[in-house]
Amino acid sequence: MEPVNITRSSEFLLLGLSEEPKLQPLIFGLFLSMYLITVLGNLLLILAVSSDPHLHTPMYFFLSNLSFVDICFTSTTIPKMLVNIQTQSKVITYEGCITQMYFFTLFAGLDDFLLTVMAYDRFVAICHPLHYMVTMHPWLCGLLVLVSWITCILISLVHSLMVLRLSFCTHLGIPHFFCELNQMVQLACSDTFLNTLVMYFAAVLLGGGSLTGILYSYSKIVSSIRAVSSAQGKYKAFSTCASHLSVVSLFYLTSLGVYLSSAVTHSSQSSAAASVMYTVVTPMLNPFIYSLRNKDIKGAVRRFFEMKGIKRTIIQNLQKCP
Repeated sequence: MEPVNITRSSEFLLLGLSEEPKLQPLIFGLFLSMYLITVLGNLLLILAVSSDPHLHTPMYFFLSNLSFVDICFTSTTIPKMLVNIQTQSKVITYEGCITQMYFFTLFAGLDDFLLTVMAYDRFVAICHPLHYMVTMHPWLCGLLVLVSWITCILISLVHSLMVLRLSFCTHLGIPHFFCELNQMVQLACSDTFLNTLVMYFAAVLLGGGSLTGILYSYSKIVSSIRAVSSAQGKYKAFSTCASHLSVVSLFYLTSLGVYLSSAVTHSSQSSAAASVMYTVVTPMLNPFIYSLRNKDIKGAVRRFFEMKGIKRTIIQNLQKCP
């Protein structure tokens, strides 16, 4: 096949998880439910943290940022998938595909970076509790988040610009439910050596670097917890990082599962199905993981609804007044 240059009128086809017509209503309902739960759950977590002064601490500041990124992460892919199912169209424009790939790469990287920053926060809190408030100063927390954003923006921009230089064949079907970077590179007919090299370099340097930072932080945390004499003290120290450890395990294990499934089966459809875990399921479960075992979050959510209920009562009483 002759490679052709992409023009503004060119389109890709998102083949989705299944081409079976009977399964489309089930997939639509399932993903719509998961998307709404993800957005509402993470939004509620953000509102609860922002409305409660007791939760204006570094840990919950990073958690709010993670919830915001998770909302953006799922909003990058799921709405377009739902629209395609509803309209029975698999089409996405070239510009739309590049934009979706850029933002997906951006928010996936931010998830990774924020989990690393949160691991550092737990490391300082448990290993150096007396210096915690001095070390985790608000300006440092803001700087860590800002650096994460800038780094991920630049990385996503580099990947997107490198895809723009590629030429594609006449077959433009993407065996996925969104425009994923690796699938785009595999679809190209021109030389992709440089793109592949940059992808692996970024994955090893940033993904591997973040994982190394998390593992180092938790190795120090485990050493500190083992040094605690009382069982109650050990439980209290571990409980402060149990939720974060659960989210980290879920994120990295599902990401690893996607890589292994694609490497073992060599099937794009199975890889797309496996990627649902870290693109949809993990962001959906994050607010539940952080709230179910956290009395502060549950208390903040309860107070948030109580405050809204009081305000609603006051407004209703004022409306009744002549």
